[in-house]
Order: sequence, then structure tokens, then C-alpha cells
Amino acid sequence: MKRSNLSIQQKKASMDLNIIIIVTFVVLMGFSGIQSYVNEFVRDSQYPILLRTLPIALLQFGVAGLGITVVSIARKENLFGYGLRREGALKAILFSIPVFIPYIVFTIATGQFEGYLPFQSVWMMEDLLTSTLPIKILGIGMIAIAWGFFEGYNYVVISEKINTRLPVKYKWLNWGAIICAIMCILIHGVIGVTPENIIETISVFIIIYGMLMVKEFTGNSWGCVFLFVFFWNAF
Repeated sequence: MKRSNLSIQQKKASMDLNIIIIVTFVVLMGFSGIQSYVNEFVRDSQYPILLRTLPIALLQFGVAGLGITVVSIARKENLFGYGLRREGALKAILFSIPVFIPYIVFTIATGQFEGYLPFQSVWMMEDLLTSTLPIKILGIGMIAIAWGFFEGYNYVVISEKINTRLPVKYKWLNWGAIICAIMCILIHGVIGVTPENIIETISVFIIIYGMLMVKEFTGNSWGCVFLFVFFWNAF
């Protein structure tokens, strides 16, 4: 009976992962066809900043949030049921912070550090910071949800699905964390053959693998969200 139940769960996890991949691929393919128009619109300062922020935030959500949302609706799951709870949140956040230290050291050592500011690499941040307070709050809120919350939480859900599909006996051999770390490296194009590229690749691997392992040990995923809101695009 237990083997049968495990097999059913594995099949469901495989289907869920396929759905996430398909949804993400469709969004990326759709964007590729209108990318030049979107880029031109987003960078055109004659349009209101919130109007320019919305489409790119929706695109980011489509890539790093829509897939897991579709799966949760199809499965009638609680989308926020993967460790987003109050119990253990502070511990998860505190234990997650050290995994980002190697990347911070790398950024400073290679002269890439230009100051700390969450989401500074997002196009609209400069214009939003000079906007009025209500506009600033709404715009940065959209960015924090799309680039921060969902991008970090997306890895949590995908990792859980992978671990259901590929269960292991040894906790440190966590296929979900390993595959998500590799996926992040490939998506963000930080892989290379120079010593600098190799060090950067290792530091990014430590971030994703480390934060997901903290989630495994604490049972709380707020650490993953915290890193993507306050650290990922901040250096």
C-alpha cells in the first residue's frame, strides 16, 4: 500500500513539474515575440511609472510564479502551504542569511559592489525612488512581490515537487535543492570557465542550495523569501 501511494504521489509531482515547465516556457515564448515593444515601453519615461512597472512585473510573475499558482489551483492545494508559517520564521531567516555571505564577499572582491539597495538591478527602481510616496510604495510593492516573494518561493515549491518525485534517504543529498541551484545558475547565466566565473557559480549554488536546506531543516520557507526580497538583487 505504501509503495502504491508513493508511486501516485511521484506521478502527481511529475505532472506538476511538467505543468510548471510548460507554463514558464509559454510565458517566455510569448514574451520573446513582443520583447522589443515591452522594453521600449518600459523605458519610455513619458508613460507613468506604475503603468511601465506593471507589465514587467506581470512577466516576472509569469516566469517565477504563474506555474506554481496554476498547479495549486489544479490540485486544490494551498499555494502558501509550503512552509510559509509564523512558527520558526525568525530561525529560518537568521539561518538563511549566512548562505549569501560568499556572494557578498565575491562581489566586493571583484569590484562589482556599488552599494546595497534591494531590487537595484530592476529597471524601474531608479524612477520609482524619485516618485511620490504613494507611487513609490505601490511600485516597489509590485517589484517585491514579483522579483522577491514569488521568485524565492518558486524555488521552494519546485524543490518540494522534485523531492517528492526523487526521494532520497540522506537529507544532505537533496535533489530538489541541487537541481534548483543548477537551474538558477543556468537561468541567470553565471556559469563560465574563468576563475571568477567559477567562484561566482559556486557562490550562487551555495545561496540556492543553502536556503532550501535551511527550509528542509526548519520546516519554514520565509528564509528563502527574505533572501530574494532583501539580498538577491541588492548588490
